[in-house]
Amino acid sequence: MTNRLWIYDTTLRDGAQCEGLSLSLEDKLRIARQLDSLGIPFIEGGWPGANPKDVQFFWRLKEQPLTQAEVVAFCSTRRPGKTAANDEMLQPILSAGTRWVTLFGKSWDLHVIEGLKTTLDENLAMIQDTIEYLRSQGRRVIYDAEHWFDGYKYNPDYALQTLAAAAEAGAEWLVLCDTNGGTLPHEVTQVVRDVLAFLATKSTTFLHLGIHTHNDSGVAVANALAAVQEGVKMVQGTINGYGERCGNANLCSLIPNFQLKLGYDCIQNEQLAKLTQVSRSVSEIVNLAPDDHAPFVGLSAFAHKGGIHVSAVEKNPLTYEHLEPEKIGNIRRIVISDQAGLSNVLAKAKTFGIELDRKNPACRQILEKLKALESQGYQFEGAEASFELLMREALEQRQRWFEIKGFQVHCDKVGEDCTALATVKLSVNGTNILECAEGNGPVSALDSALRKALVNFYPAIAHFYLTDYKVRILDSGAGTSAKTRVLLESSNRQQRWTTVGVSTNILDASCQAVVEGLEYGLVLDNQEAIPLVCRVH
Repeated sequence: MTNRLWIYDTTLRDGAQCEGLSLSLEDKLRIARQLDSLGIPFIEGGWPGANPKDVQFFWRLKEQPLTQAEVVAFCSTRRPGKTAANDEMLQPILSAGTRWVTLFGKSWDLHVIEGLKTTLDENLAMIQDTIEYLRSQGRRVIYDAEHWFDGYKYNPDYALQTLAAAAEAGAEWLVLCDTNGGTLPHEVTQVVRDVLAFLATKSTTFLHLGIHTHNDSGVAVANALAAVQEGVKMVQGTINGYGERCGNANLCSLIPNFQLKLGYDCIQNEQLAKLTQVSRSVSEIVNLAPDDHAPFVGLSAFAHKGGIHVSAVEKNPLTYEHLEPEKIGNIRRIVISDQAGLSNVLAKAKTFGIELDRKNPACRQILEKLKALESQGYQFEGAEASFELLMREALEQRQRWFEIKGFQVHCDKVGEDCTALATVKLSVNGTNILECAEGNGPVSALDSALRKALVNFYPAIAHFYLTDYKVRILDSGAGTSAKTRVLLESSNRQQRWTTVGVSTNILDASCQAVVEGLEYGLVLDNQEAIPLVCRVH
């Protein structure tokens, strides 16, 4: 296929160098299988021999192979003064048993002389010898030209010699790497043209070019797009743009841009519809909060807040959306805030499966309640679960799963250790329950005590857990009597939802958010509530 692009994922190696990101062996295997299900052709698994975890990763995939992706081992050229056959560093690469190996070598004369402390000719020999050796062992080679754009800028003749050495030795892909992330799109365009013109003069078995960009200048995605439009056929990047310093090119932006806007074939359409889910699953595995404002896959990517926008989108989504969110597995969201009009309320109700007539007095009641609460400091824009509960209450459809009678929290600090004990009193269907639990902090203890009290009535609660907790002081000038807003995110491993609480007492605000988080989780679980009298407040 002339329009085929080969996507190469390096989340497990380059992405794992992101500050604050640490992957266990099981994490790496789970991510690899997510990428495989997405249809990614090449998955770089790591550097066998660099650490035991990467060795075990390749062994495990031998026992339970991926369904379609090529898993790739990564390594550098042989060391100066050795031969590839005698460099013990390459033996774990062969033992990994992958069909493809990605080899990186130096393109920039500065790195050769000052980093490797060797000659320019020896660096060319290292590239050629290593590739020829890997080829002799039955491996296919992708050559990553490290620091390519900087090397070409300072010494273009030598940088081109390194590519020629790799191509003549039998590399099937030559990947131009913007390792420092300092190149701009117009420079990428010109350099790719120069490289293609140079390679056209060589009699080699060279097949295609690749691109590997970093985001230090904020243009990693733009650089990859520019390279492909000049003829590059492989694009390397990471899920969610994870990577060292400012990250790598974000495949969650690149794949839909290539496929939906430029007409390239990257993955199947049904696989593309999994993109948002894979993005968020990987965020969960690496234990980093998803970027709500990420293009395409972010929670806010197709969110509409202004009343005029909402009204227009309801008539025709093209008015304020650049593509259909369902194509990449995302959804349209109507955001509720103090700027909301009736259009927002009606549209939001529809997303919850509730059809409201504009003339229904409940619509105006919900809107007035919303604005009154937001004037007190509540924020439903970021707490849609609380808004749904508010809406169901106005419609007299809110189920009463339990009722909080009161709580106490006691904290102890002895030396460096601080623990908390929470006691809660609540009622389920007329049955009063008193329960206590410990935690490493007051909110943790309160959450644990509530779960402990309720799990026998609602077993699904055992699978709920807190994923994020944010506190904001609303009127800091009031000092210690200031109002506090708590936003709390919960999950059941399939979905996430956010609830809000506001009070001058941070524990009271936290309790409101925790209670509504548990209540909304039960709504999602679709359990039959133990009935209590519904009230409209």
